[in-house]
Amino acid sequence: MTNTPEQNRATVLKAFDTLFNQRDYVSASHFWSPSYIQHSAHIAPGRDGLFNLIKSLPDELSHEVDYTMVEKDMVMVRGRFSGHGQPAPWIAVDFVRMENGLLQEHWDVIEDEASQENSVSGLPMFKDSFAQLR
Repeated sequence: MTNTPEQNRATVLKAFDTLFNQRDYVSASHFWSPSYIQHSAHIAPGRDGLFNLIKSLPDELSHEVDYTMVEKDMVMVRGRFSGHGQPAPWIAVDFVRMENGLLQEHWDVIEDEASQENSVSGLPMFKDSFAQLR
């Protein structure tokens, strides 16, 4: 089964919301391939590695999407993770390879979000405003 790029984008967005915001692990398992490959240096291998990491984070964890890009079977999501218990939200770019309608492979680039006081450019890193630190 080959999905269109737009179907892949919609699936990744729904999967991210289901796992990171709703914390619905049963439903989320239907989006991630059982043979999911995790390239992130801070996440244990496979779907279980990702799910166990999310389970270990505070209930306040949330993921907000800024924008997405898609080409064929690759979906890129630029987002903000907050409520994870660290001093600053993370700005992340997640790259997901889709296969047969499932999230099959993942890479990411993550950095701490700069506050307004620490932004040399004076501009926010995410959307049009600086994060309100909790």
